[in-house]
Amino acid sequence: MNAGCYGSETWDVVERVHTVDRRGEQRWRRPEEFEIGYRHCVLKGGRIGEDEWFTGAEFRLAAGDAEASRAKIKELLARRVASQPLSLPNAGSVFRNPPGDHAARLIESCGLKGLERGGARVSEKHANFIVNPRGAACAADIEWLIGEVRAAVSARRGIDLHPEVRIIGEAQ
Repeated sequence: MNAGCYGSETWDVVERVHTVDRRGEQRWRRPEEFEIGYRHCVLKGGRIGEDEWFTGAEFRLAAGDAEASRAKIKELLARRVASQPLSLPNAGSVFRNPPGDHAARLIESCGLKGLERGGARVSEKHANFIVNPRGAACAADIEWLIGEVRAAVSARRGIDLHPEVRIIGEAQ
């Protein structure tokens, strides 16, 4: 993946990444060895996550004013706290933003904030988060909500939301 927000993304500052493959072979790779895009990172000639996995990274940050950097970090963290349900258990953004729109806006426009099953709920604070406020949600509750949100947005807005989270394992 290529996580990002507020106009920048991880790969903007990646110097090199460390990977390991199925045989245990470790490598250091440079950004130019990848095709990189929004929530997308593909090893040219193979796929990270299928043939190799990231195990570490080195970053290169631009020189700058330490106080100004600390102030910017505080500002960005305050924005996140104000707009995202960080005080509740969650797995971050559930869906990728479709081109030219925001998944949260689409979900909210369908009236899905607060939709709940078991202990899982579409966050009232940010519709692209599924929260587990009582710690009682099971994976099936979360997967059901993901399916319901996708179906509702597709039916009402004609847009197929693609999950950003990866479901591992089999349904029970």
